[in-house]
Amino acid sequence: MFSGLSAFPLTPVKNGIIDEVAFARLVERLATSGVDSICALGSTGNYAYLSCSERIRITQLAVEHAGNVPVFIGIGALRIRDMLALAEEAQKAGARGILLAPMSYQKLSEDEVINLYQTVTRSLSVPLVVYDNPSTTHFEFSDELHGQIAQLPNVASIKIPGVPAVSARLRVNQLRALIPAHVTIGVSGDAFGAAGLNAGCEVWYSAIGGLFPQAVLAITRASQAGNAQEALLLSERLEPLWALMRQHGSLRVVAAAAELLKLVDSPSLPVPLRAVTGADRELLASLIGELGLA
Repeated sequence: MFSGLSAFPLTPVKNGIIDEVAFARLVERLATSGVDSICALGSTGNYAYLSCSERIRITQLAVEHAGNVPVFIGIGALRIRDMLALAEEAQKAGARGILLAPMSYQKLSEDEVINLYQTVTRSLSVPLVVYDNPSTTHFEFSDELHGQIAQLPNVASIKIPGVPAVSARLRVNQLRALIPAHVTIGVSGDAFGAAGLNAGCEVWYSAIGGLFPQAVLAITRASQAGNAQEALLLSERLEPLWALMRQHGSLRVVAAAAELLKLVDSPSLPVPLRAVTGADRELLASLIGELGLA
């Protein structure tokens, strides 16, 4: 279950509230695309900007519309109280896994992060993905800390930031030596997806895969089949898209693309966030056609 392509859909917001119809449509597209799992309420899912009640509703919709595709749910929050409540509701709804980032306002210490994962994993009956995303949480995991957390019950996968191809194999091997064999390593940062899979990551946790699953699946399946060079070439073809994501962040690019495709209404992000605008939005529209992403 924690292998292949895990696609992260956008949670569209319309007039200040979640657009349930549009979100269900995005999940249904993924359910019929061949992705290996769907992860709602990751960073691409705007989880930090939604209330607990909104997140519970999104959880229910994701499970309802995903068909037989496993659904993971992000439960990161500022307080453990809320994380535990969200985890309980996700399990009640039928989520097959939990995604947890050490979200905070005050920067967390390693002891606080260990306590966080100890507390949450004790309450779970489903597997957990450790969400390592320093660009949003401002907390950096050491490999040793990953090794400690990976020993906890129910920990099934670690989502690490992407690294360049030249150092990816070393990074993955160093982490693999510290974690149990049953815990998979997943790559994020879409520009690094092919390099991560080629270096031994078992799963690609993908933001752009939540909107353009076929393009990301082609890269994933090539790498899984041992065609490392093909996977890299397919990824390099998408470099103009990766460049926009580096400039604006994946969420703003995904939102703009979903708006351009009329899959969601514009604007689709919670204020004060804004999707890509101006000349870069026009460039994105061109790239969607030129790269055959629509």
